[in-house]
Amino acid sequence: MSNHLALPGTRRKLALVVLGLAALITTMLCAFALPSLHSGPRHVPVGVTGPQQTTDALRENADKDAWDVRVYETPAAVQSAVKDRAIAGGLAVTDHGVDVYTANAGGPSATSALTALGDGVAAQHMTEASVHDLVPFTQDDPHGTGLTSALLPMIFGGIFPVLILSSVFPGHRGLRTRLVGALMFSVVAGAAVAAVLQFATHSIDGNYWLTALGVILGIAAMSTTLLGLQAFFGMAGFALGGALMMLLGNPLSGLATGPHWLPNGWATFGQLLPPGASGSLLRANAFFDGTDAGFPVLVLTAWVVIGVALALLADQRGQCSIAVHHNAPTV
Repeated sequence: MSNHLALPGTRRKLALVVLGLAALITTMLCAFALPSLHSGPRHVPVGVTGPQQTTDALRENADKDAWDVRVYETPAAVQSAVKDRAIAGGLAVTDHGVDVYTANAGGPSATSALTALGDGVAAQHMTEASVHDLVPFTQDDPHGTGLTSALLPMIFGGIFPVLILSSVFPGHRGLRTRLVGALMFSVVAGAAVAAVLQFATHSIDGNYWLTALGVILGIAAMSTTLLGLQAFFGMAGFALGGALMMLLGNPLSGLATGPHWLPNGWATFGQLLPPGASGSLLRANAFFDGTDAGFPVLVLTAWVVIGVALALLADQRGQCSIAVHHNAPTV
């Protein structure tokens, strides 16, 4: 054993580092594994229409933990509710069979579960189910691969600028420059990500500028938050923020499955983090013309405000420190 390792302070630091890394790995495992193990339809809002006896039976017999069944007067009303994101999908029981209305772009997992539910209802009525995807993914990307793969670049778009800008413009004197640089990067990177998704991979459609503004806000929320944490709390704050984005925000975003697939507590928490809110905003703008974009916009704006506030507080603290140093009497 070296003399350095034999020092009590060194052993204590080594133990803390080892325990911290073990806790980090354990947290990562829990964050990625537990939500997946307990995933499934959770109070998915689904519309039904048809004879009263049929709709009553569906409401009574449906799994209350999985489905939130709502009765509509006509198939047209169900379709309108799906397009307006009031419900995730719907069933219309008619004399000709069972029509299943889905919005695959709104949540592929819920679509699969709803299709299975429709097949079961059709079998009970000794008929067949017809699936109508009212809000599909694009023809060039029918499984939404580009949409789900966009989240990690957005998260790294919040992490990398802070690391690079802090090395190029270090210290208190470079703080305001880093903040301006992070915001400028968010604009450029957000516009580029939206352009790739819409014009290169053709994974999304809709209004490009609306989508780009959402991506810009998402990257700005992550980059300013991490920058503010680093400025105010140092690298420990940056590390904590990065772990929050990567280890919790990414698996709890629900971007790949849709918002009704994670356990209730996990899903709610995930939507309050920048990655989850960014994914929801991207989905809303890209496929639903901004419907239900208000809440994720509010969440992301709050994170931007928190990040900028922390950076400004750190800047004020640094100015006070410089003033005290300059005013200190010389001996």
